[in-house]
Amino acid sequence: LVVGIILVAINPYKQLPIYGDAIIHAYSGQNMGDMDPHIFAVAEEAYKQMARNNKNQSIIVSGESGAGKTVSARYTMRYFATVSKSSSNAHVEDKVLASNPITEAVGNAKTTRNDNSSRFGKYTEISFDQSYQIIGANMRTYLLEKSRVVFQSENERNYHIFYQLCASAMQPEYKHLKLGRSRENNLLFI
Repeated sequence: LVVGIILVAINPYKQLPIYGDAIIHAYSGQNMGDMDPHIFAVAEEAYKQMARNNKNQSIIVSGESGAGKTVSARYTMRYFATVSKSSSNAHVEDKVLASNPITEAVGNAKTTRNDNSSRFGKYTEISFDQSYQIIGANMRTYLLEKSRVVFQSENERNYHIFYQLCASAMQPEYKHLKLGRSRENNLLFI
């Protein structure tokens, strides 16, 4: 096991002008350490190592709720799509992350730090062809936080899907489920 670059990123809770295409192109082809630490530097190193050594690479994005893990993963995918000049460059990160809205509803909940906090882990595998262009991606989820189904901390909510179902209780196709309002179903509604 070889551990490569470690980058500590802090969520500024606002948009910064450091993730655009001009910045992607500035990091593309650069050696690690030639530029400021950045998620694009990590992505460039992984991309370069994949092409140079013809070996799979992994980028682990970790942090607590609200740290910006999903956003960092999106930036990494956009970097790969841009530098690989993939024909699927039309926001591949949006296609990958938006490919599973049902999982988002089932696996996201409101926490005290994040109104749409993912309560499960994600493993995203991006496939490249021999020219190192993106040809597809696969996202798997794991470790769903099952305790949230029966217990929520103060000022937190259950999974979004319960509130979405309760909000649809009067729709004809859901009548047979005998749903009521979230309060009637003993769900913490905030």
